[in-house]
Amino acid sequence: MNGSEHELVIIGGGPGGYVSALRAAHHGLRVTLVEAQTPGGVCLNTGCIPTKAMVASVAWLRQAKAASAMGIRVDPTVSALVAINQRRQEVVAKLVQGVRQLLEKNKITVLAGRGRLLDSKTVEVSGATGVTRIENPKTLILATGSRPSELSVAPRDGHTILNSDDLLRLDTPPAELLIAGGGYIGCEFASIFATLGSRVTVVEMQETLLPGLDRDLGQTLQRSFRHAGIETKFQQRIEQAHVSDHRVTVTLADGTTVSGDKLLVAVGRTPNTEDLGLEQAGVALDGRAIRVNEHMETTAPGIYAIGDVTGRMALAHVATAQGRVVIDNLLAGDRHAAMNYDHIPAAVFTHPEIATIGLTEDEAKRRGVTVRVGRFPFAAIGKALAAGETEGFVKLIADAGTGRLLGGHIVGGHAAELIGQLALALRLGATAQDLVSTIFAHPTLSEAVLEAAEGVFGLPTHAVRR
Repeated sequence: MNGSEHELVIIGGGPGGYVSALRAAHHGLRVTLVEAQTPGGVCLNTGCIPTKAMVASVAWLRQAKAASAMGIRVDPTVSALVAINQRRQEVVAKLVQGVRQLLEKNKITVLAGRGRLLDSKTVEVSGATGVTRIENPKTLILATGSRPSELSVAPRDGHTILNSDDLLRLDTPPAELLIAGGGYIGCEFASIFATLGSRVTVVEMQETLLPGLDRDLGQTLQRSFRHAGIETKFQQRIEQAHVSDHRVTVTLADGTTVSGDKLLVAVGRTPNTEDLGLEQAGVALDGRAIRVNEHMETTAPGIYAIGDVTGRMALAHVATAQGRVVIDNLLAGDRHAAMNYDHIPAAVFTHPEIATIGLTEDEAKRRGVTVRVGRFPFAAIGKALAAGETEGFVKLIADAGTGRLLGGHIVGGHAAELIGQLALALRLGATAQDLVSTIFAHPTLSEAVLEAAEGVFGLPTHAVRR
């Protein structure tokens, strides 16, 4: 296939690749998208969407169990996982079909197969129908994503020692589930399966859950986990995992052991850079990730990389934003667009929900920035009390001199939705006073943002002067 037919070739159809393809096609570029599996990537097929469908289902189950105080009983012997899985698959199938239709209607050529670079100007696609070669495309974007990282001392077998993909295939919750890793993946599955009836134990090498996020978030989640019966073991490394009689026994660094029916290894994700032909194309790596600059350019002219394969923040919306940078620069014919990772929100869909953006207190200290902190609990917000979602708080970090917002951290109901307000505020360079001067609707959970902003340089309205 001649490159003149392919102004832009994208390898990988996840939220970075397919969205970039659509944006480019909207502006008249001839686009070819290479995808070996189902369009939508990890996020749509085995990550963001399926897990959030499960989160939504178990939230209803949690409420149904809580209704026992009102005389409504839920049979604890009935497993809801089969029905939850069916709904999850229906949600994913509907969205996948939507992506396929968008690609087709925007006249994007989709090649089903695995793409690799023969050199900097040639792409080979190997699929079920044979091998296709694309020569001299004007621009290449590598968006091959990532996969669950493995633990050498606990090798995956797909039956007892699982990764996050395997866990989605379970029909019944394990009676005892061990989780290696207290990051967002491990914590989300801990929250899901504890509600489904599993006895969950999380093993984390650091001293708190969600290491890297604001310390208060992890500590609050730890208390919630304790109330939910989820056991946590901190500052522990797994030294060995032994499978016998369909159970797994894990030996920890301190010599103690813990056993379960299943072990989920959730210790991060690894960029998919193997067998892509990067070396012969002149594309350099940083460790296992593709090296890129702020414009998402690799070390090979005309070749870009976006998403998890770059080793930056492994979030779907980051991949989409990186793709926007590439397409905007291609359309403008210059390098005016660049990635800024300081104002990217992230959410963890545990119970309670967690969301964060910008600097933490610890990060501000490391940067030598003097800050003021405002914090307000949802327990003092009318809407939260009315909805029975009083757990958690809003915490704002502001420059002590200027009042400019530097970070925001939320734990509690609908945190992932509320963080959008703070994302916009940080993006626009707003101050705490700007939020205080903004009128928030009542009664809403958003009022906690207002009260936290008031607390940066004074007292929240609904607080008692000491």
